[in-house]
Parts: sequence; structure tokens; C-alpha cells
Amino acid sequence: MSRDLNLPPFGALRALDLLESLGTASAVASELGQTQGAISRQIKSLEEYLNVPLVRREKQRLLLTREARVYLEDVRKGMSLIRSATSKLRSDHMGGTLTLAILPAFGMRWLMPKLSEFSARHPDITLNMLTRLRPFDFNEDPIDAALHFGAPDWPNVDALKLMQEYCVPVATPEFIKHNNLTSITALAQAPLMHMETRPTAWSDWFTKQGSQLAKTSGPVFDQFSTMIQAVLHGQGVALLPRYLIEQDLASGKLVQVVQADGRNDKAYFLVWAKDHEISPKLRLFRDWLATRAEDEDALPR
Repeated sequence: MSRDLNLPPFGALRALDLLESLGTASAVASELGQTQGAISRQIKSLEEYLNVPLVRREKQRLLLTREARVYLEDVRKGMSLIRSATSKLRSDHMGGTLTLAILPAFGMRWLMPKLSEFSARHPDITLNMLTRLRPFDFNEDPIDAALHFGAPDWPNVDALKLMQEYCVPVATPEFIKHNNLTSITALAQAPLMHMETRPTAWSDWFTKQGSQLAKTSGPVFDQFSTMIQAVLHGQGVALLPRYLIEQDLASGKLVQVVQADGRNDKAYFLVWAKDHEISPKLRLFRDWLATRAEDEDALPR
């Protein structure tokens, strides 16, 4: 018996629970892989432990008393909590769900094509992905890790660098010809598209080329996907990460307006809370993602 006087043997509780639906000690024994005598002794010992009659015999069946049925209602709630806690603990250590906050464009174009490899290696881990455009509090959001663009300056996190960014000014061939965009000086006068989350992107790019931006006005977009559609339809010039438009450049739908230094001082990172113990599933994902990180030396010069 348990040393806790208010905590009866769990095996006997399980037998009593099954007895209500199965009706006989032999059926319970078959379900649990025990002998009929062992089940009968467990029920008897539980009655003695509680000092309450739990079963009554009616023909060939064992029926629970009213007290036993009322008792089981609360016991089952406790069993459910135990199952839930056990499942959570096992999933944390043997697999389970990993929730990532992703940047829409980078998540879709860079991360997604690689995930089939991770899933094949770790089929017991389910990846959930939620879109987040700005940093958040890991202590308030139920998220295990996040994709972050910028400097590794998100407070209270550890970071793994994934890829440096290389940006190029692009437009359709027709737009470039119509606007006579043959130099950086001409580009500074052209209709330029802007990202809401990167308000200084164009001015920073021109400064890097040793030039100045003539005007800062122009249409503003909140996602790269809509900006790409706008530039494909000839609405202006966009400064875009090269990894997003590789196919459009290869097909000739878009053309790099001028050759220039497109290296960005910022990069993409995987970040996770520094003050949380890293879970086995997140460790697996982080270590795998480290093997997929791109070499900065591979960027165009």
C-alpha cells in the first residue's frame, strides 16, 4: 500500500475503472494482462483500504455500488490529469510540437524548402509556424523560437545566424527602358517602392554606393510578396533580397537595374529565449538548422 494514507494503489483504481464497463473480473484481467485472482484481490484490498463496499454481485456480473460510482467520477479526473502530464513530458523529450514564429517571405522562400529534410529525420516532431513581423516577448507568447531579421539585438535571447542578406534594385525590362534607368543617378529619380518595416532601406543602399537618394516618397508595402507583384506589373523599382527573386531574374521577368554593392549589414537569425531551458526538440531543430546556414563568403561581391 502507498505510504500516503489518502493515495490508494493506482493499479487497483485502474481495475475498478475498467470493472464498471467490463462487468467481470475475468474481462478486466484479460484487458490488463493479469489473472482473474489478481484483479479480485486488488478490488478487495481497495475496499479494505477505503473501508467502503465498492462492488456487489448480480448474477454473473460485478456491479459498482453508488459510492464507488461517485468516487470514480473524481478519480477519473485525476487519471486524466496524470495522462495529460505524462503525454506532455514524453512529447517534450521524445518529440511533440515545436512552434516557430516566422517572417513570411524568409519563412516561405528559404526555410520551407528545407523542412522536408528535417521532418524526414524527425517524424515525431510537428512544426507549427505562426507569422510574426516584429519581435515579441517569449515569456508571453507560447512560441519556442523565432526567425529574426536585423542585428542579434533582441533582448534576452540566444541567436543562431542563418543568412546574410544581399539586396538588389530590380524592375521589369520595359520599365527600365521607358525610364532610361542607366545609372545610380537616374535610379535616384525613379519611382521607388518602400517596405514599411524597412523605412531607411533605400537611403542606406544609396549611401553604401556613395550617392544620395533624391526623394523618399513612394508606395509603401507591408510584405515583400505584394511588393514583388507590384514590381512585376511595372509599378516602379523595388529593393529586394536576391533570394526572393532568383527565378524572376533567371527568367528575365525582372532585371537588376544597376550593378552595385548589395550587401546588407543585417542578417537572418533563429532566436530563442535565453532564460528558458532549451528543450530537446528545439535543440534538434537548432542543430539541424545550423547545418543549413549559408556561408557569408558565398554572397556576391
